[in-house]
Amino acid sequence: MIGLRQWQATTDMKKGRWQPGTVGSLILFVWSLALVFVTPLPRLWIAGLLALLAAVLLYPQSLRRLLQPRWLLLLGLMSVPSLFLPGRPLLALGPLTLTAEGVQGAWQMLLRATVILAAVDGFTASVSVSEMAGLFERAGLRGLGFATGVALNLLPILRDSIAITWHSLRMRGGFRRHRLRATRYFLVTVVAGAVQRAEEIALAAEARAYSPDGGRASPLRHGAVDPYLLLACVALLLALRLWP
Repeated sequence: MIGLRQWQATTDMKKGRWQPGTVGSLILFVWSLALVFVTPLPRLWIAGLLALLAAVLLYPQSLRRLLQPRWLLLLGLMSVPSLFLPGRPLLALGPLTLTAEGVQGAWQMLLRATVILAAVDGFTASVSVSEMAGLFERAGLRGLGFATGVALNLLPILRDSIAITWHSLRMRGGFRRHRLRATRYFLVTVVAGAVQRAEEIALAAEARAYSPDGGRASPLRHGAVDPYLLLACVALLLALRLWP
């Protein structure tokens, strides 16, 4: 058992060497957003594939969560209105007309939304509230880092709370009858849970005598791959942006 534990600890240490630190996670987050907003449209699909490949390699859980039916349904609903933009008609669906410009706009919106959701989920899962506060405090924005860190780190908690509340109501037959009342209970439960969690974080910060004016930058995790990651991200972004 001792040998097995030592082997597992050594394996985790080796894996940790290839994981980005706090600055590396921020670089990946900004790089993913810049790829899908700065890259010209003819090469947008290449930028999206690069961002999703980075998410698969470094944050596989984030992309795996996006493949759940509810997220796929949300992404699909977000891209449907773009299908009927004015332009060259392809197919008539009753009073609506599917256009070539609409199809192009729909897949662009779908790709951008997927990359943004994967980047946000991966960043919030890998960077803690204290590390995010440290980033902002080092930039001179005291207090904003703590508030932003709490808001972003509440997203996974809010997502889990929504899933648990939904399944609890559904298993108890809450949506078979009085669906409007069940939906109201669902929304009230989710909002109350989020407010309670935020209040717990604020009370914990107050108990530790946290103050935005007197706060100091907490130490950040440093990854061995962060400098190489920065060079690779800048090089790929410039290549896609300036490629003739």
